[in-house]
Amino acid sequence: MPKIDAYEQEMLDAFEKGKLESVATKAELARLKAAARATGLKDRRVNIRLSSGDLSDIQVKALEEGIPYQTLIASVLHKYVTGRLAEQPAQEVGRTLRRAAKRNTSSSG
Repeated sequence: MPKIDAYEQEMLDAFEKGKLESVATKAELARLKAAARATGLKDRRVNIRLSSGDLSDIQVKALEEGIPYQTLIASVLHKYVTGRLAEQPAQEVGRTLRRAAKRNTSSSG
């Protein structure tokens, strides 16, 4: 299981103690459930060729997320076709990576 930071642990503890309440409306929950059903419906098979390096990187990311790599690929493709996958400018990617590295360094000590 991936390491979690202090904030994530706080949220997990609150969830396990039943202290969290949903802020979603019934309509929003119904919409999200329908989207989840549609996303989970896999009725077609696709074969693609990937470089060994890309596949290895995808498998590592999937392990970090705790999901099968095929699920990760399907999720990324779904986000792309629904317009929810956006490229980040190079400087934003750098800031994100630095924050993640700092968080991992501070939580490992």
